[in-house]
Amino acid sequence: MKLIIAISGASGASLGEKFIKKLPSDIKKYVIYSQNATTVLDKEQNLSILENENIAAPTASGSFGCDAMIIIPCSMNSLAKIACGISDNLITRSAAVILKEQKKLILAPREMPFSSIPLENMLKLSKLGVQIAPPILGYYAKIKTLEDMEDFLIGKWFDMLKIKHNLYKRWEG
Repeated sequence: MKLIIAISGASGASLGEKFIKKLPSDIKKYVIYSQNATTVLDKEQNLSILENENIAAPTASGSFGCDAMIIIPCSMNSLAKIACGISDNLITRSAAVILKEQKKLILAPREMPFSSIPLENMLKLSKLGVQIAPPILGYYAKIKTLEDMEDFLIGKWFDMLKIKHNLYKRWEG
């Protein structure tokens, strides 16, 4: 699997990094940081860090053949640009490519409460097949620590991408 992971905005960037670190090593990862996501990951197997200003990077073309894209966290700015078709950086261009190729796009909006504007943008994108998956807890998972909470969220995103994991306890009724 070729997976684009974008980290859009500084608030919540550590959750995006933990998502990347928990991905199986056989997944080819293409990571894009927005200007506000200033942290840098250590190089690891199957990880390519792309510059957000480089709209000629491989993920900017449908012929590159990525399977899915997830933006963790997704800033309201990136969400709005994607909803309006603005492709002025690699994150928004890659999202536009994923949409036109009808591949899986998952957005994890990070701000709350949501005003009507981002809610309208989320609805618009949802109608286009984008999965809107903000970091919301499932209390049935018996979360006791911050790490348990992060594993639950990452596990839910893995579920959406059909990546097998044992990151949280599933509901048993």
